[in-house]
Amino acid sequence: MKNIGIFKLILFMALFMVACSEDESVNLVEPSHRAIVTSEMDFDNTINIGGHIDFGDISRGVESRIWTFPENVSSISGTDINTSSKDVVKGIFYEPGTHNVTLSQVFKGNVYPNEDSTMPDVGKELDTTIVVTVLGPVQAFVKAHYINDDGSTGAELNLSDNAENEITASKYVRLSYTVEGAPVNFVWNLPGAKPTQVLNASPEVDIRYSKLGSWDLQFIASRNRPGGSDTINLKKFIKVIPSTDPVTLDRVFEKESQTKIGLEFSREMDPATVNKNDFSVTIETAGGAVITPIIKSVLVDSEEGNILVVELDNEIMYNDDIVKVSYIPGSLGTLDAVASDAFTDQILTDFIKVNLFDDPNSNVDNSFETSDVSNWPYLWWGAPWDGYKMSFSFDQAHSGSKSMYLEFEPNGGMIIGNTDADGNNVTFPTEKGFKYEMGAWIYVLDVGAPVASNIRMYWRPSTDWSVSDNPNFNATTPIGEWFYTSVTVSFSSSGNESFMIRGENINSEAVKFYMDDLSLYKLTSRP
Repeated sequence: MKNIGIFKLILFMALFMVACSEDESVNLVEPSHRAIVTSEMDFDNTINIGGHIDFGDISRGVESRIWTFPENVSSISGTDINTSSKDVVKGIFYEPGTHNVTLSQVFKGNVYPNEDSTMPDVGKELDTTIVVTVLGPVQAFVKAHYINDDGSTGAELNLSDNAENEITASKYVRLSYTVEGAPVNFVWNLPGAKPTQVLNASPEVDIRYSKLGSWDLQFIASRNRPGGSDTINLKKFIKVIPSTDPVTLDRVFEKESQTKIGLEFSREMDPATVNKNDFSVTIETAGGAVITPIIKSVLVDSEEGNILVVELDNEIMYNDDIVKVSYIPGSLGTLDAVASDAFTDQILTDFIKVNLFDDPNSNVDNSFETSDVSNWPYLWWGAPWDGYKMSFSFDQAHSGSKSMYLEFEPNGGMIIGNTDADGNNVTFPTEKGFKYEMGAWIYVLDVGAPVASNIRMYWRPSTDWSVSDNPNFNATTPIGEWFYTSVTVSFSSSGNESFMIRGENINSEAVKFYMDDLSLYKLTSRP
């Protein structure tokens, strides 16, 4: 056995020596293939002033190369010249703006120019330009103006600490900002105002002050990568003073639970003037019955003084109820001693609802933050349903930073589905026997003629082709502002459904709009 092992070893060594002694009968030819990477290629080669990017030439078959960096605004680490022949170089950039870095390569043979190239170009030389974006520091600038009673922009406010610009309770202020350094996140923090916080709104926003006192203002503009932010803090920016204007009831809504109703007034109410016996509530059920519940209490909200909380005794409200609140003339008044007028059968318009698409486990990118066109593909219905243009835009967003931009061509239309990166339908769970509210936020630029233009939100596989327009574009459609549109739907079976969004434009002019924040609310129904 030992002799056999020695023989095998000798045979192997002999074969190896013979192979090595042959006159290179096999020539291995290295292909010429361009491949260039950077350390910030996944972030559009965008950096801060003074930041650096590593550039790598990992091409095959390179005979020589020259990197060239822009003079006076950049440098190559470790050298005092702006060119290098190394395969990896570190560039440092000192001036904001867009700068070109070029790589000139000479290859050993005809070169494949791209990763997916199947045939080489005729030629051995290639020049490549890499665009680097250098951002300056984030800077924010804000302005504030009074809003006149006719809605026009009024006088500018003083934006100094402790300015205490006086405003009458229930009046509005128009805030605006400009920025430098390309921030993408914007936050207004506005104690004492409605709303108290505004996230990623358009550069101009209107807010209302109803709570007496002096209030601060904060504005934050920021970007995530490359990092940067600017914060503006104004102490005692505004002082809300009493008003002699009539107090108005602005909203009736479900507050905190199915037993509480919120009454939102235009300014703060005086707790000493509240008497539950001055209020009444009626509930009209979907079945036609009318219920008159007993009111347990009516109190001024502990955090928002312009809200009264009406609590029902042994009765709850459902989404399919029509709830009405009335107030007979009594003692109710504001903190600035203005009596409230009576009101009758004011309808509760805002029930507490949870958008099922906002669930972290939902697969639907309802605010389009991670969507691209491939995730909302054309479903091949043929003409006229292919007469549309669709993209994702940063120009307008109801929330976040993106929205879907749509154009329906003249006499055109649209039919799109919703798929993941692998082409599979993105689904959402539904239950038979329940009603749902399906909606979206719309920002219209142009409604065309307008005649017979609409959107319908279908779903598959258990499609209900009878769903209503959502919305219908017509002469009363708001232009240049976000509005909410919804329809009530039900599903014929329990399971997983996927969107089919259909648009129709039966007129000779294009319809142009943004869509954002798709919603699906499961509604409660009275048993």
